[in-house]
Amino acid sequence: MSPMPTLPPNFTAGFGVPQVFPGAPVDVDEIIEVARTAEAAGFVDLWTQEQLIGTARSVEPLTLLAFLAAATERIRLGVSVLVLPVHGPLHLAKRLASLDVLSRGRLIAGVGIGGDWDQGAFGIPEGRRVGRFMNVLNAVNALWTEDRAQLEGDFYSLSGTPMQPKPLQTPRPPIWFGARVEAAVRRAARFGDGWMGPGSSSIETFEELVPLLHDELQRVGKDPATFPVSKRVYLAIDDDADRAKARLRDWFAHNYGNADMAERVSVWGPGDRVRAHLDRLIEAGANHLLLNPVFDYHEHIDALRPYTNVED
Repeated sequence: MSPMPTLPPNFTAGFGVPQVFPGAPVDVDEIIEVARTAEAAGFVDLWTQEQLIGTARSVEPLTLLAFLAAATERIRLGVSVLVLPVHGPLHLAKRLASLDVLSRGRLIAGVGIGGDWDQGAFGIPEGRRVGRFMNVLNAVNALWTEDRAQLEGDFYSLSGTPMQPKPLQTPRPPIWFGARVEAAVRRAARFGDGWMGPGSSSIETFEELVPLLHDELQRVGKDPATFPVSKRVYLAIDDDADRAKARLRDWFAHNYGNADMAERVSVWGPGDRVRAHLDRLIEAGANHLLLNPVFDYHEHIDALRPYTNVED
């Protein structure tokens, strides 16, 4: 991918670790090799995503991050996003705190409300997802930061509840919000430590939401220059653009059940074409990109190395 991109000094890039395996068994060796290669190449974080139910062969994200914590040394480990309303805060706070300790303080916890999902399958009554989301978020934060957590909530309450160990990062691991609509982006600015546009949303949507995010950050007294603004980007670099698009469509059909989504939200084709789209996101205000190929991982690490902002 040439010529070299011109990147802002504070720009960083993450990499989507192999997690979904269409038509094949889970390849544990590939997961390890890709994670270590991405770390050596200068990517700052590895990312997973949550898909608890569905037909896709997708490894559970926090189990995978714990595995990656042992397989890597310094690269940060993120999930984007945990669908917070389906999780009880006690188990979630314990698992994430343990993961932060075991990874020596490398966790980034991405949270979101999620799209359409079967609330009944999780034993959750219909509706009030935002209220449940905020209740779980506040409870997890209290369990992480208070010796004996106190919280009154509509769904979960804590009455001097102790939990140890606390996360290694203080006051807690960073919490990034995944969001694609205005109200959720404004919540990210008010309550989050970063925002990531989901991979299932378009570049145009990202461009529309960044100014809203900046306005809300300024309104609540946060500095937009130091607030992580990211986008998961599904991509396929291949001089044969038709082949790249076909492979992306196959993957989207498996993971999302919607092959047509690939053409709406992903980027494919020769390196210069892909780079133009990535540069467009950076110009729109992204200071971090989650670069997420879904096949040929090692080839993509080599092609995307310039976006690590690390000089050879």
